Amino acid sequence: MTKRFVSAGRGEAEREWRALRLLAEHSPGLAPRPIDADLAARPPYVVMSRLAGTPLRGMTTTRRHTAAMARAIGALHEAVPRSVVAGLPPASWNPAAAVAKAQALRESRPDLGADPTVAGAYAAGAKWLDGLDTGRLLGIDTPVLGLADGNLANYLWDGERVRLVDFEDSGRSDRAFELAEVAEHISARTPGTFDATALLGEFDLPGAVARRVREFRRVFAYSWMLMLGPGGPARDRNPPGTLERQAGRLLDLLG
Repeated sequence: MTKRFVSAGRGEAEREWRALRLLAEHSPGLAPRPIDADLAARPPYVVMSRLAGTPLRGMTTTRRHTAAMARAIGALHEAVPRSVVAGLPPASWNPAAAVAKAQALRESRPDLGADPTVAGAYAAGAKWLDGLDTGRLLGIDTPVLGLADGNLANYLWDGERVRLVDFEDSGRSDRAFELAEVAEHISARTPGTFDATALLGEFDLPGAVARRVREFRRVFAYSWMLMLGPGGPARDRNPPGTLERQAGRLLDLLG
């Protein structure tokens, strides 16, 4: 299949091609096999093999799915040698960008409607974010090759294993950030069930890493809630009631 990149501002084609080639060398089968690319074309394109499978987005996932998903994420994070990861450009979606986005959304005071639970979640999230120790949070724990996109549509289940697609934002990232991104991506709020707790439970995380995962989950949960209000950029792509459910989720994470 040929993927043409209508946007090039983040180096999307270069990122995709680089990640596919690294994974073909260090973890073949985890992602599409790179075949050809013209990064100077307008638009640039990457030719890759097509993967069979069903996106996890919207599926009712079981422990079998989350265990396979954890194995895929673990392979992504562990297969490429650390010395190689150290030389990669940072992922375009990264801890500093995520915290800055949450702060900008909080300052914009978006219209979130009149639901009292949502209002309470906004206030609690703002208080927490204002007191966040960003210096501690943004210090990388374990550098990894990151997909930098937790959308469950990028995780394909073929009946036995999960494989990964869509590496256009990939690059050097942080393990805690990547795990939190998957756990809190809004795609998991669509019809179907996805147990983020079960997924994270598949990883043996030291206490300090687990705490950073929790803080990043709060960052993501707050940001998604602020984008779900009337007229918000995530409103029309999600079912009615998503805002209210997201507010409850944020309060649980802040609890």
